[in-house]
Amino acid sequence: MSFYVTTAIPYVNAAPHLGHALELVQADVLARHRRLRGDPVRFLTGTDENALKNVTAAAAAGADVATFVAANADRFAALAGPLQLSFDDFLRTSRDPRHRDGVRELWRRTAARGDLYRRGYTGWYCHGCEEFRDTAGRCPEHGAAPERITEENWFFRLSRYAGAITDALESGRIRIEPAARRNEVLAFVRAGLTDISVSRPAARAGGWGIPVPDDPGQVIYVWWDALANYLTADPAAWRDATERVHVIGKGIVRFHAVHWPALLLCAGEPLPTAIAVHDYLTVDGAKIAKSAGTAVDPFAVAARYGGDALRWWLLREPARAADTDFTEQRLLTRYHQDLANGLGNLVSRTAALARRRPELEPGEPLGADLPDRIDGALADFDFRAATGAITDVVAEANRFAEQERPWELADPDPVLARLVATCRLLTHELAPFLPAAAAREPGPFFPRIS
Repeated sequence: MSFYVTTAIPYVNAAPHLGHALELVQADVLARHRRLRGDPVRFLTGTDENALKNVTAAAAAGADVATFVAANADRFAALAGPLQLSFDDFLRTSRDPRHRDGVRELWRRTAARGDLYRRGYTGWYCHGCEEFRDTAGRCPEHGAAPERITEENWFFRLSRYAGAITDALESGRIRIEPAARRNEVLAFVRAGLTDISVSRPAARAGGWGIPVPDDPGQVIYVWWDALANYLTADPAAWRDATERVHVIGKGIVRFHAVHWPALLLCAGEPLPTAIAVHDYLTVDGAKIAKSAGTAVDPFAVAARYGGDALRWWLLREPARAADTDFTEQRLLTRYHQDLANGLGNLVSRTAALARRRPELEPGEPLGADLPDRIDGALADFDFRAATGAITDVVAEANRFAEQERPWELADPDPVLARLVATCRLLTHELAPFLPAAAAREPGPFFPRIS
C-alpha cells in the first residue's frame, strides 16, 4: 500500500511562522509512521511562488521579485533542520520545470474538454486570499476590505462538477477529517457551484506567473497553479498511490475539497483520498500571521528550546477541531510534564538499572496495544490522541516502577525485563513523532529546560 502525503504550499511573501511548522510536522509524522509500518511513502512540500501578493511584498521591500521569492523559499526549505522533517521532494512553483510544464498541460487538457471560456468580470478581490469574494465585507481570514476589480479573465466551468463532487464526498471516496469540515463542504456544494475565474491579467501581475497557453496577456490563477503541484511534482506517484492525503489549514478547505477535485475530474486524474484539516494556532486569541503582527518564528523557538520540545508541543497540544493558543510557557510545561519528567525519567532510570544486568532478557512490555492505538489515531489524523497513547503507556510504566521498586528487590529481573521491553516499545513507536530523540542511545533522554 503506497502513501502520498502533502502539505499546502505557503506563499513566500514573508518568512515562515509557527503555523507553517504545525502543518509540516503533522505531515512528517504521517510519512514517518507509514514508513515505520513498511509502506512505500512519498512526502511532498514546497512553496507557492507565483502569487500576486509575492509581487506586492517584493515591491514593498524594494527587491527584485525572483530574488525576494528565492530568499524566502530557502527559509521554508531550511525548516527541515530544526523541525526534523523527512520530505522527499520540495517543489518551488516559480522555477521548477516539472511544475510549469505540468500546469500548462493541465490547462490544455481542461480547454480540450470545453471547460474554459473567457469573459469580462467585476468582483470583490481579497489580496490576502488571492480570491474574488461574494461581498464587499471584510475578509474573515485577513480582516481587510476587498478591492473592487473589473477585468477580463478565463473561467473554469466548476458548475459542471457539482454532482460528481457531491458523490465523491458522500460516498467517502474523498474523506475529510474532522467530519464537521466535511459537512461544511457538502453544504457549500449542495447550495450550488458557480464558475470560477482561473486567470489574471499579466499586466496586473507584473508579468509574474505562468502564462496562459496561447494567451500571453493572461497568467494562470495562483490557486489553479498551486493546487496542481500535487500532481506536477510526480504524476506517476500521484496516479499510482493507494492513498493520496492532503494536510491543510481550515481556511483553504474549499480550494482542496471543491476546486481541486473538479480540476482532477476534468483532467481524468485520480482524486485525493483524504483531506486532513487542522485549525489555527493563535497568540492571545489572534491567528498567527505575519501581516497581523502575531507571527512566531519557529527557528527561534527551536533554537531556544530544541526541536524535540517544539515538535512535541505541535503534536501534543493543538486541539483537533479548535484553535489553540501558543505560549512558550505552555511549550515548557508540556515538555517537562511529558518528556523530561515522564518519558525521560522512565528511560533514564530503567537504563541505569539495566546496565547492571547485561544478561537481562526483555520481557512482555506494558501497553502492548500501543501500536494499534497509534495506528487508529493517525488513521483519523488525531495527533493529540496518538501522542496521548504514548504518554498513557509512559504513565503506566512509571506507576509500575514505583509500585514494584526493582531497585530494592533481591531479584529485580522480572520487573526490570518488563520495563526494558516497554522502553524499547516506546522508543520504536516514538520515532515518527520525535525522530532525533528515538535514535539516541540507549533511548530518549530529555534534560530540563529553563
